[in-house]
Amino acid sequence: MATSTERLLWSIALPGFGQFLNGKLIKGLVIVFLEFLINVQANFNGVIMSSFHGDIEKAIAETDYLWLMFYPCLYFFAMWDSFKDAGGGKNSYAFLPFVSSAYFVTVGCIYSSTFKPFGVLLGPVWLPLLCVIPGVSVGFFLMKILRKKHIEPF
Repeated sequence: MATSTERLLWSIALPGFGQFLNGKLIKGLVIVFLEFLINVQANFNGVIMSSFHGDIEKAIAETDYLWLMFYPCLYFFAMWDSFKDAGGGKNSYAFLPFVSSAYFVTVGCIYSSTFKPFGVLLGPVWLPLLCVIPGVSVGFFLMKILRKKHIEPF
């Protein structure tokens, strides 16, 4: 039997795979379809290739940002959904690190063509990836505060 962590990791590998392991075939197919649609429309694989080769200007020029901005929410929702369906995240506000990461990564996408931390243009792959760190951190911080104050989720 696969654990919630295993399903989460498969969702990180490809959104929808965790749902397949959970036996949610229709939901998994929809998520995989949306992942491929957004990936192709945003030209994300080409952007990843250019970014890994260090050609950030080319990656920025190749990116369809109107499509790419859908990716973080789908990606983090697929992770959360597979994790929760497998029995993880039963504590109150366990969703906050996923939601907060989706927000931060989306903002990272928005500013990735112009924002230069320490004078370095990171582009549409590296800046959003770095935004996961504050996203997860803020999510865990908020979760801890809300649990400590005993505020019940909606």
